[in-house]
Amino acid sequence: MNLHFLQNTPLFHGIREEEIGSMLGCLNAREKAYRKDETILRAGSTTGSIGLVESGSVNIQVTFFWGGNHIFGHVSAGQIFGETYAAIPGKELICDVIAAEPTEVLFLDMDKLLTTCSSGCAFHNRIIHNLIRISATKNLNLSNRMMHTASKSIRDRLLSYLSEQALEQGSAHFTVPFDRQQMADYLGVDRSAMSAELSRMKKDGLIEYHKSEFALLERGDVDA
Repeated sequence: MNLHFLQNTPLFHGIREEEIGSMLGCLNAREKAYRKDETILRAGSTTGSIGLVESGSVNIQVTFFWGGNHIFGHVSAGQIFGETYAAIPGKELICDVIAAEPTEVLFLDMDKLLTTCSSGCAFHNRIIHNLIRISATKNLNLSNRMMHTASKSIRDRLLSYLSEQALEQGSAHFTVPFDRQQMADYLGVDRSAMSAELSRMKKDGLIEYHKSEFALLERGDVDA
C-alpha cells in the first residue's frame, strides 16, 4: 500500500505514514482492483466497510427497473464511498457503485474505524474527526446537485454546474469528471438535448470546450 498517498487523502489527513501503517491492520484493510464498468457495490446489498479510491474513480448511480440510470455522484482517487451505509448495520444500498475506469479500492472496516483503541490514541481520534468532516462535505455536495437540477432549463443547469466546477477548481479553465452521457445523467437531462445546448452556449460566446475540458468566457449574454 502507498502510505504516502494515503497520508495525503482527506481520511488520513494529519496522520503520519508510520501511524497509518500501524492502523491498517487494525482496520482490516484490504485492496481490490476493478475493471471499467465493473460493479463494486450493488443496490440491495449491505456493507460494513468504507471504500477509499486509491486509483481510478467510481460513479454512484441509480439504475431504474425499466432500464436507464442517473449518476448521483463521482468519487475520485483519494476520496471515499459507502460510509453512510457502513455506519448503519444492515442498511441496504439504494444505488450502485460502478468503476468509471480501471480502479483500485482500499476497503476499511467501519466498526473498527469508529471504535477507538483502549489507549485512545490521537491518530485514531483524528481519523474519526476526518470522517465527520468528509460526511459534512458530501452533504454540501448533495445540496449543490439539488441546486444544479432545480431549474427546468438545460442551459441553467449547465451554467450552474460549470460555474461550480470553475469555483471548485479555482480557474475558468477546468476539466469535468464526466463524459457527455455521465454529465447528462448527473444533471438529469437528455444527452442529445444537452449537447445541442452546449453548442448554442459556445455559439453565444459563453463557453469553449473540447471533450471534458471547458472554459468559461466573459463575453456573451447569459440570458440568450
